[in-house]
Amino acid sequence: MALIDLNGISFAYPNGNLVLKGLSLRLEEGDKIGLLGENGAGKTTLLHIILGLLKPAKGEITVFGKRCETEQDFKKIRGAIGLLFQDSDDQLFCPTVLEDVAFGPLNMGMKRHEATDRAERTLDKLGIFHLRNRVPYQLSGGEKRLASMATILSMRPKILLLDEPTNGLDEKTGKRLISVLQNYPVRAWIMISQIQSTIEAMSNKYCQMNGGRIDLV
Repeated sequence: MALIDLNGISFAYPNGNLVLKGLSLRLEEGDKIGLLGENGAGKTTLLHIILGLLKPAKGEITVFGKRCETEQDFKKIRGAIGLLFQDSDDQLFCPTVLEDVAFGPLNMGMKRHEATDRAERTLDKLGIFHLRNRVPYQLSGGEKRLASMATILSMRPKILLLDEPTNGLDEKTGKRLISVLQNYPVRAWIMISQIQSTIEAMSNKYCQMNGGRIDLV
């Protein structure tokens, strides 16, 4: 059984731009898919459709063996799938970094001291414990990227959807993030990146988006 199974997905934006045309994709246990394609090919759109943030005009979405159609269906699976947004400002909204990273665990029902402890350990693993009391909007682009990743990892998802994870990071910090992710106990992930070295380091399968469809390469 596939962890995520997309079948015949079509999607157009309100301006009529049809970006996905009968796209199909299966994410199996252990898959680390590098998603390739030109800007505007629909890569980010695809990740948002998987989590129900966008609704396809046609097609079926099955996650963990269950068909997802309604908002209630998607709510049930979002806690198990971590989405790193392309823009870090979409992920950070609390007064401090620590509060942002603890928000997910708190929302999952953890006690505050447990959520805080998990958040601090996650920040430490990513090498940004020193940022815990900083205001997110005052961080550099690279610091925001790592803080955004911490908000995802603190929830311990089973699947990761990573939209340009090393964007804005210098080479040393990017390598550290890749190392953290490679050792993270996740069942599978889909990753978008324009950086060839990141794709090669983090993928065991490659998919090319072209003309609204997707092919293994």
